[in-house]
Amino acid sequence: MSADADSLSPVRIAGNRDRAAIAATLARAFGEDPATSFIFPDPVLRAKRLPRLFALLFDEDVRGMRLVTAGGEAATLWRGPGRIRTTRLDLLREALPLLATFGTALGRALAVSDAIDAHLPQGDYWYLHIAGCEPAAQGKGFGGMAVRAGLERVAGSGLPAYLETPLERNIGFYQGLGFEVIGDWAVPKGGPRFWSMWRAA
Repeated sequence: MSADADSLSPVRIAGNRDRAAIAATLARAFGEDPATSFIFPDPVLRAKRLPRLFALLFDEDVRGMRLVTAGGEAATLWRGPGRIRTTRLDLLREALPLLATFGTALGRALAVSDAIDAHLPQGDYWYLHIAGCEPAAQGKGFGGMAVRAGLERVAGSGLPAYLETPLERNIGFYQGLGFEVIGDWAVPKGGPRFWSMWRAA
């Protein structure tokens, strides 16, 4: 594997053949994330369930934009304008996979999902739903490469971009990519704090 992002070919669109590898990468990337830790407090259960969760999210975002670096070090899942929110009908369609993924953690997962949906802006924009990098590859430019590749594609639409993060240390990273903080909020009943960020068209 290359030592840094500069030596790699461009980020590419991810297809169904990438599903398992991207789910595994994102599971490792979010292993200590405040939101996933709130949903799955037990680290052993979290490690077991997160690949299933990110495989579901990969499937959900098929109508948006799914990107991966050439070596699979980082991936981003985007939702396009008009397809931002997860509706209750969507949840009903995925009821069995959701129950298999979350089990008794489903209530906490819905609390996080509902809080995220409640703070999504109105209007048309691209939503950076998920962005993650292999822990061993962090700090080498792969995450920035994956996000920038999405932003370059978003720029062609003439629309702004939005994301939220539960990691305060990520704010500076996203500010360096043109996002600005537009609010902060917490998931009810002891859930994590999030920062909402916006990038103008």
